[in-house]
Amino acid sequence: MLGKSMELINEEGADELLQAQTRVWNHALAFINSMALKCAVQLDIPDAIQNHGKPITLSELVSSLPIHPSKAQYLYRLMRILVHSDIFSLKKVGDDPQHEGYSLTPASRFLLKGNPLSVRPMLLFWVDPVPMEPFQCLSTWFQNEDLTAFNTAHGKCMWELAGENARLNNLFNEAMASDCVLACGVVMKKCKGVFEGLKSLVDVGGGTGVMAKCIAETFPTTNCTVFDLPHVVSGLQGSKNMKFVGGDMFESVPSADAILLKWILHDWSDEECVKILKQCKEAIGRNGNIGGKVIIMEMIMGNRNWDENSIETQLFLDMYMMACVTGRERSEDEWAKLFFAAGFSNYKINPVLGVRGLIEVYP
Repeated sequence: MLGKSMELINEEGADELLQAQTRVWNHALAFINSMALKCAVQLDIPDAIQNHGKPITLSELVSSLPIHPSKAQYLYRLMRILVHSDIFSLKKVGDDPQHEGYSLTPASRFLLKGNPLSVRPMLLFWVDPVPMEPFQCLSTWFQNEDLTAFNTAHGKCMWELAGENARLNNLFNEAMASDCVLACGVVMKKCKGVFEGLKSLVDVGGGTGVMAKCIAETFPTTNCTVFDLPHVVSGLQGSKNMKFVGGDMFESVPSADAILLKWILHDWSDEECVKILKQCKEAIGRNGNIGGKVIIMEMIMGNRNWDENSIETQLFLDMYMMACVTGRERSEDEWAKLFFAAGFSNYKINPVLGVRGLIEVYP
């Protein structure tokens, strides 16, 4: 065996072999980035740095965190990889160039508890053991008849488990709510006209109502309805022009001038998406609604103008959809096929949400 291995190595190609080996190692160990980030959030390291008001030294950071004294010696190694990943940065403290302290970066500001745009809930859902377990079962899933790897891991689909598991349900709803704040803020700045003039809007799969609340407050004359599964909206209180309604989007959708689907369709297969879209088309056509439309916020794969990080984000999320639910991320052509299959005549893409877009779909 050793002899054959030696035959594969020559002096000229040795460096290339070592680089390839390192690439495989990095790919295999990439989960450590996620776990280090999760640890930092659970220890409230971003908030400790923020509360210090200036770059915080390692000893000061140790003193401010709820860590056991025996673990203080290891904090440097956690911070080192997070600095390498540009989650935190190192800056000089005082006149001594060797005296450095940790500072926040634009990325870690998204991890602050007090930041209204915080992505902490999304991060904690993505790396939770329940939705991560399916990735341990991918190869098994490829060889069986289960609908998703989530079914292989847990014996039921994610929606069924969330309906039974209050912790998972709350984790998911908090994750979706946190994403709505930034999305709605950006849309209202860049694409407010999409919602102007609407007398009524139904946010299908709207969870705890963060997106609908933003729209209702921006447009006081628009009556907004948050429509989601009964266990999701149970006990939630509406406001003057916003209410919560429980139901099943595969069976019926409340009537309105516009139906909003934010990050809903990527959870479902093509066939299921067509069913949902047909229910939405019927809802905007019911009661003589004129000029109705469906407003969709989703990723649109395949834009050549995006950088490698954006492409990687889309590929990661597509794999997440494959493992945990029956859906996928789609290209414009794939979206168009769904719209036309559901009976819609036209659509317009507003590229205002980074790797996602806002799509207006017309009957």
